[in-house]
Amino acid sequence: MKYYPLITTCYIEERKVGWYREYISVIPHPFLLVATSLFMVVAVAQAEQPAATPYRPTVSNPAVLPVPGMAEIELGGQYSSGGTEKRSGGLPFLAKYAFNSSWGVLVGADLYTHVVSVDDETEQGFGDTLLTLKHHHAILENLAVGFEASVNMPTAKQALAGGYDGTLNGIVSTNLGDASVDFNLGVTRLQTYDSGDNRYLVSWAAAIAQPIAERWTLSGEMSGADRKGTRGVAQFLGSLSYELNPRVILDGGFTVGMGSTAQDWSLFTGVTMLLGN
Repeated sequence: MKYYPLITTCYIEERKVGWYREYISVIPHPFLLVATSLFMVVAVAQAEQPAATPYRPTVSNPAVLPVPGMAEIELGGQYSSGGTEKRSGGLPFLAKYAFNSSWGVLVGADLYTHVVSVDDETEQGFGDTLLTLKHHHAILENLAVGFEASVNMPTAKQALAGGYDGTLNGIVSTNLGDASVDFNLGVTRLQTYDSGDNRYLVSWAAAIAQPIAERWTLSGEMSGADRKGTRGVAQFLGSLSYELNPRVILDGGFTVGMGSTAQDWSLFTGVTMLLGN
């Protein structure tokens, strides 16, 4: 009598009677049954484990929303030099929540901001808060559009606060091979503005993110803003992201400004975390 073990949780029994052979019963094997069951549970858990959807560190946002029903947060640190201020720094924060695959909300703020003016005057404290309603619509398998409606809430103290500015932002996201590409075009209506200047600010951004290793992604972006009556600004951003695990993404990078009123340069680092079960 011989037993032929299979990759499944079974043994097939062979019996010989004279010249006659027959293959009968399938006999469960306890060890293989347990081992295979555990392997399948782990494999399914890994396959179904939800992943974070980083919006940082680029200026542009992707069209896609985070995992529906699960909160996601982003927290970073940034130091900037030049521009309209001598130097500045802050701790940007963003909370994201999707009700379903089509609608979600974002709440962003600077948990702390520190600004030194060109006259060496210093201001610091909590920053303004940005509230956003976001819609996502998939057109094709690798093409999606998004729409964001935002309002700035002047929660910072007067010296750091802006106005009740409203922004409409359109997004197109696609893939080029393994790379993800996002285009953003937005219009902001400013509550306060100087006489002779236009109250509408047009902003744009184009970003590409290319995986370069199993857990590493390299990103590059050009972005800018323009308003009639003022000098336009633009910047280049470069960043490197590392997937600590599907729920936690670390990032770091730099920006280089273009234009007389743009920041000369900045350095930043941060993390994106998907919360909940």
